[in-house]
Amino acid sequence: MKKIVFFVLSLFMIMGCVKNKKEIFKEATPPVAVKKEHVRTIHDDTVVDNYYWMYDYFGKGPDSTLVLDYLKAENEYVDTVMSNTKGFQEALFQEMKARIKEKDESVPVFKNGYFYYTRTEEGKEYYKYCRKKGTLDAPEEVLLDVDAMADGHAYYAAGGFSISPDNKLMAYGVDNVSRRQYTIYIKNLETGETFSDAITNTTGGSVWANDNKTLFYTSKNEKTLLSEKIKRHVLGTDAAKDETVYTETDNTNYIGVGKSKNDKYIMIYSQATLSSEVFLLDASKPTDSFKSFQPRMKDVLYDVIPLEDEFLVLTNKDAVNFRLMKTPITATGVDHWTEVIPHREDVLIESVDEFKNFLVVEERKEGLVQFRVINRADNKDYYIDFGEPTYMAYTSSNPEYDTETVRYGYTSLTTPSSTYDYNMVTQEKTLLKQREVLGGYNSEDYQAERIYATAEDGTKIPISLVYKKGSERNGKTPLLLYGYGSYGASMDASFSSNRLSLLNRGFTYAIAHIRGGQEMGRQWYEDGKLMKKKNTFTDFIDCAEFLIKEKYTSPEHLYAEGGSAGGLLMGAVVNMAPLLWHGVIAAVPFVDVVNTMLDESIPLTTNEFDEWGNPKEKEAYLYIKSYSPYENIEKKDYPNMLVTTGLHDSQVQYFEPAKWVAKLREMKTDNNILLLKTNMDFGHGGASGRFDYLKDIALEYAFFFSLEGIAQ
Repeated sequence: MKKIVFFVLSLFMIMGCVKNKKEIFKEATPPVAVKKEHVRTIHDDTVVDNYYWMYDYFGKGPDSTLVLDYLKAENEYVDTVMSNTKGFQEALFQEMKARIKEKDESVPVFKNGYFYYTRTEEGKEYYKYCRKKGTLDAPEEVLLDVDAMADGHAYYAAGGFSISPDNKLMAYGVDNVSRRQYTIYIKNLETGETFSDAITNTTGGSVWANDNKTLFYTSKNEKTLLSEKIKRHVLGTDAAKDETVYTETDNTNYIGVGKSKNDKYIMIYSQATLSSEVFLLDASKPTDSFKSFQPRMKDVLYDVIPLEDEFLVLTNKDAVNFRLMKTPITATGVDHWTEVIPHREDVLIESVDEFKNFLVVEERKEGLVQFRVINRADNKDYYIDFGEPTYMAYTSSNPEYDTETVRYGYTSLTTPSSTYDYNMVTQEKTLLKQREVLGGYNSEDYQAERIYATAEDGTKIPISLVYKKGSERNGKTPLLLYGYGSYGASMDASFSSNRLSLLNRGFTYAIAHIRGGQEMGRQWYEDGKLMKKKNTFTDFIDCAEFLIKEKYTSPEHLYAEGGSAGGLLMGAVVNMAPLLWHGVIAAVPFVDVVNTMLDESIPLTTNEFDEWGNPKEKEAYLYIKSYSPYENIEKKDYPNMLVTTGLHDSQVQYFEPAKWVAKLREMKTDNNILLLKTNMDFGHGGASGRFDYLKDIALEYAFFFSLEGIAQ
């Protein structure tokens, strides 16, 4: 009976609060950016860019004030246009916040004699990083009170926690600007003292050698923010004099440093999209030199998993979907690799989690993750079954090597994030924690599906979707279609308590698993990058048209959203099929692809050549230019759009969306809403606190609801 009453009240709420969108958006005159001619000529192609001057803010040049004034004017325009939704935004914020358990604690992770966990307190934006010795009944040690540390900062991120082998010291990184440039600090956990050692301009992470005084970390180039050096720091010495133990000479590679699970090796990783190299050092001999495991090979990726008596090697050498190899400790070169798990055309091997007696191989088949457990003694194996049509599963924190238990995380579109311990001997699983959704949540009230659209070249594209049960397929249901499709990143179906605010107001939420990701295997990625990048965009459009054809929605009720490289997707599809969408949100969008990829001083540009191509080469230039959103704006109608960015964004600089919106305003022929919201305090990932980011989501949801005529 309660369910029926709730459904009727929900229906009443949805139907009773529908208004004409013109009554919701307040009319205002949008800002008009000044035009300053800048000419780009390359490969005998000349392009006039009237908004190139917006690059100037961080250069502190003559136009820096003009840039800031323009961004502020756009923010004021957003505030005016959306002013009638202020109360609704606050209600959405409170509604989403009310679902979050404010006083909470993570599942403890056991490592080297201690249980480590974080806990949050009511009303606090951050958390406390804690541990207990030996047993969960032991007294609590608060290692870092991030709530106190973040006090007075608009943005504060702490991470890269690394405990010394003797459990007495902790290294951690802090970024209080949101440029992903971390300073590493070292704390004495016995005295509570934070040492004077402060290592600036790092990635934040670090690893201890086994002597408890030597630390290895990744240093960044201050201008390009590329990770280009691995350095060695000795406790108590001047960080400015830290020795460089490795310098990456290929500026298309990312580098990092870690430690093997068995604590025997310090490992340097150097990897681009197409090739990689690993360097090893005995963790007990930190002053020795790193040695290459196998010199990098053209178009070959490999990862190394050290065991007691051999190395495992996960590689795509002669194996598009990767295969697992092994090699002796004394002979690591490729000529000594022998096969453990062969290549399979229908199964991608994503990772291997090693234990003393077992291996847990994370595989992906037909777009879904599966865990294959292998007994190292007899090579017998089995799979863990998850039992839902679409979901996300991943091995979680498993720092202990000598254990029969693997911890994994699981979630789906209807199942809140859950943490399990799985006994690899008895094959029994134990639910340790499922994220609580306050205010009441019943998964039986919602329906998840996995369907397939057909791309223009005949490829089947998976779509995961979820909606409130009782929703009709009559073409009138509002539907939000999300996509990413780059870097081989798989967008698995996961739960979001915030998303309930959409579903409970009648929206369907869908994920298009388009090429450029890796959901359907490595080839899925290969077919959505470089000179095949347009597959990503046409796949998304084909998914939208399929949803319309099957009456899940219609163009009058279809919305799209993507961020970063997914923002590039949004920019491309509104150019290619502008009348397909009623509204679009492009978050921190990578939309000025040609200019960014031509400028190697911009953070991350050279790392991206294997993804997009190098436009200094004519063929790549012409192809990128043919889809780059900024280059392809035309005089035509565009959908309603909300574009967001962050002034301190290190991944996609603020000027890309700013230039894009300025040019769209100049060219578009419609009267639809176009908004640019710049967060003046944050960067690529938005707000750092537990609740502040919900204000951004509330704005986005209010934008969609306003377009749909839903006023509360």
